[in-house]
Amino acid sequence: MATPSPTRAAPTGPFATPAPVRESARDWIDVQAPATSIRRYRAVCAFFGVVSRLYSKVCVEGMERVPAGAAILCFTHQNWADPFFVLAASPRRRRVFFFGPKQEEMRRGLRNRLMRWGGVVVPYRPGNRGLLAATARAESLLGHGALVAIAGEGRIHSGEGVVLPLRQGPAYLSLRAGVPVVPVAVNGTSWLGFRRPVRVRIGASIGPAAATPARPSADAVATLTSQIQAALEALVADFPDRPMPGRIGRSLTELFNDWPEGSRPPVGAGNAEAEAAQPMADR
Repeated sequence: MATPSPTRAAPTGPFATPAPVRESARDWIDVQAPATSIRRYRAVCAFFGVVSRLYSKVCVEGMERVPAGAAILCFTHQNWADPFFVLAASPRRRRVFFFGPKQEEMRRGLRNRLMRWGGVVVPYRPGNRGLLAATARAESLLGHGALVAIAGEGRIHSGEGVVLPLRQGPAYLSLRAGVPVVPVAVNGTSWLGFRRPVRVRIGASIGPAAATPARPSADAVATLTSQIQAALEALVADFPDRPMPGRIGRSLTELFNDWPEGSRPPVGAGNAEAEAAQPMADR
């Protein structure tokens, strides 16, 4: 492994990247997601908490189900704002990191810069470049008792009662790190209408009691993934679809949405695309 540059100290503590990760990947993730102070993190959480509650009627159910130790929060994903509602609903004394923003440069764009400044992301590049370094970072954070949030569907979708086929990343990371997965259903964000209810419902923990010493078996990952899928589907089943809001609400809803189809698909669409993409995404 290449020796770190003498002008730049290697990261330590929960942000340290294990030695097997390539130096170039480690350098990239250290620049894109540097260690930040707890004060910055709390400032970002407070900001999103205030903004989300001013615009929406936020209801959090099942907060007591979040484990005291490390865990993976696998949340449903209908809108670009979902991570901010998860962050606003998370325990105040716990630090949450979001795994998977696919960004080439976190220092561009207001949203990216704010999340980077607050130290709440574990990014990797489009095309799954840097995924190994990001996974190593996530395992390190879990080892220090953090909460790592993952949008298990891997993409946004339309439909409040819909959960696309989950990718296997949450289950794989759970088995590797020996931490439970907590299903989190975010409802009410398919359309961001002013003062409409947004519900963050937290389910019971699912997962192993100990880490898997070697690579988890395909059967174990598939079994855990199906359990998480069933839990999320049960959590969203009773939330009805909402009508389209006015012009401002529609504009805010689609402000940062990146639809794989190019535009908002019909409710429930995306299942075929998610299933087709899953083998490639989970390599």
